[in-house]
Amino acid sequence: MTVLFLSCKGGTESQVKSKMDSTNLSVLKAERFTLSKKNGFTILTIINPWQGANNINQAFYIVKRGSEIPEGLDSSSVIFVPVKKIICMSTTHIAMISALGEDESISGVSGTNFIFADKLIKKVKKRQILDVGYETSLNKELILKISPDLIMMYGIGSESASYIGKIKELGIKVVFNADYLETDPLSKAEWIKLFGALYCKEGLADSIFNSEVETYNNLKSFIKKNITSKPKVLLGLPYKDTWYVSPGNSFSSMLISDAGGTYLWKNTTSSVSMPYGIENVYLGALNADFWLNIGSIKSKDEISIVDLRLADLPCFRNGNLFNNNNRVTIDGGNDYWETGAVYPHLILNDLAAILHPDLFKNYKLFFYRKIN
Repeated sequence: MTVLFLSCKGGTESQVKSKMDSTNLSVLKAERFTLSKKNGFTILTIINPWQGANNINQAFYIVKRGSEIPEGLDSSSVIFVPVKKIICMSTTHIAMISALGEDESISGVSGTNFIFADKLIKKVKKRQILDVGYETSLNKELILKISPDLIMMYGIGSESASYIGKIKELGIKVVFNADYLETDPLSKAEWIKLFGALYCKEGLADSIFNSEVETYNNLKSFIKKNITSKPKVLLGLPYKDTWYVSPGNSFSSMLISDAGGTYLWKNTTSSVSMPYGIENVYLGALNADFWLNIGSIKSKDEISIVDLRLADLPCFRNGNLFNNNNRVTIDGGNDYWETGAVYPHLILNDLAAILHPDLFKNYKLFFYRKIN
């Protein structure tokens, strides 16, 4: 599928037909999308937007509201900007929209109970933001009633194509967002530039991202210069008889490294979580100094219920258990996945304070909490 959008400055037929060279714009770190300018309009390309995708690129032009669609472009392939109504399939998306001050445009969300931001929860209660369902259970009638300019979708695989096709049949435009596939925390944060283009707030998006890059890198440098050890870190929790391990080239692994830690599976590479037997992970976990991101666990007793052997791990006995569920609503909305996506330095600071408490005395954890 190829969809084209003109930039917020609009464009003419002659510009569309021009074959002059494109100029790449400032997408510095993200690997899953690019922006390029060609004779006054901007081309947005999303690259392999779901796990396992290979050579699947989607190109978009963005057209300024009030502008005529250049001749030769299918009107069904055009999104007018700034966007007025949007449906988001991930809370990561709403966090970036909120950071740009465009909350009013959020008309629907998949799984409103997972929203953390209080101001958006209030909108849900007032039915100003509606729950549109999830994947194969999407409420197509409600989506038609909302009549959004677009749905911001994330794809988990080719199997999602069928229900996405049904949405397109309704005449609703679908834009894939692959931020969750980025392996660098700052690469993920840079997706705010995509929303900057959709809301004609490129300058604000650049400013937010550039500030985050400076803050994150300054903190990273401070950690690197001052640590004297790199504690070993275990992540996750088994599900039934399988432990899905994040690979060494993952978002979480890089955060641990930047925080001055050593991820136990740092030398692995994969585009998806790797399934291991509990016994295999257990043997490696005997060397772990800390255990982080432990599912939805709130107490040590809950870990023992999953598997009694886990209570024998040294990191368990030493009490070095921390989970990223300190800021969670009653319904399960977790701010780690909202604010943390836009401002990953907050996650980095938490991790560094956990792994190297002597460097961050009197620091109060933000996303993480100690598990007792």
